[in-house]
Amino acid sequence: MVENKKKLLGNNLAQLKEIALSLGLPAFTGKQLADWLYKKKVTSIDQMTNLSKAAREKLSQEYIVGIDKAIDIQASSDGTKKYLFPCHTGSAIEAVMIPDADRATICVSSQAGCKMGCKFCMTGRQGFKGNLETAEIISQFISIDESDSLTNAVFMGMGEPLDNIDNVLAAIEILTADWGFAWSPKRITLSSIGVLPALKRFLDETKVHLAISLHDPFPQERLSLMPMQKAFPIEEVIKLIKKYDFTGQRRVSFEYTMFNRVNDTKQHADALVRMLRGLECRINLIRFHAIPDSELSPSPMLIIEQFRDRINSSGITATIRASRGEDILAACGMLSGKQKQQLQ
Repeated sequence: MVENKKKLLGNNLAQLKEIALSLGLPAFTGKQLADWLYKKKVTSIDQMTNLSKAAREKLSQEYIVGIDKAIDIQASSDGTKKYLFPCHTGSAIEAVMIPDADRATICVSSQAGCKMGCKFCMTGRQGFKGNLETAEIISQFISIDESDSLTNAVFMGMGEPLDNIDNVLAAIEILTADWGFAWSPKRITLSSIGVLPALKRFLDETKVHLAISLHDPFPQERLSLMPMQKAFPIEEVIKLIKKYDFTGQRRVSFEYTMFNRVNDTKQHADALVRMLRGLECRINLIRFHAIPDSELSPSPMLIIEQFRDRINSSGITATIRASRGEDILAACGMLSGKQKQQLQ
């Protein structure tokens, strides 16, 4: 039965060669499998036409490709699209495609739910349902309608990517390897609250851009917004980041969601500058997207602009991120893995 079969998707080149050898097929079959999976993006083993019929039959007895098709798609008035996918946990996860002029960016999920519990995030409210498999991460890239026109990817969907470090690094390898998608690491950004020591491993093992969810420069205030500040203090996160070189191709940015009369004062702007001084970085200011039953509210745009200008005057670049897909609950912090009608 299909449910007892293993997935080919999510395996790297060495693993695919091992699969081939285990079935009595030549090792070069592994390279052929990688080509079919990650370059031609086939959905079934039968489509792998340069494999003999006997080889395809052997593979089909134990394996499936393993692509998950979307079970719901919503389109925003601004062109953003949100895809809902099934997950082995029994819940569902979401990916978002964001078009912008000549760019098409996919915002991918790495977990069903999240352990981090950030007060301003709908994903965090639902608790942790499980880590996505590597195949489930890569499937998001393949299954969306815009798969062949994607220019960029951000690991900013549901979950904390560095809390699923093994599968996320495996997915990044598939995305950037010559035998995989062959993307430049410069096309990918990973967002994290700063999970230590997984952050060090990510910085050591990839060249992908990093975005840190900061949101408040004062530790006690940040703790009230982000409970994991206790386990992973932002001071320690930045101390680690300052050991790495971000003056070349790789970038680090800091995400700062602005809450009215919570973290939007001149004192916050000045503390943010002090915290990040000496680090080549950018600060992305994000208007809070109000979520149900939250006491938090968005800062007025004038306050956000003044905050940006104060930081820019210090020599650190700050920009205001454009909000996309808010009308379909696809904007920052709004993903919940829910269908328009509740999943059965």
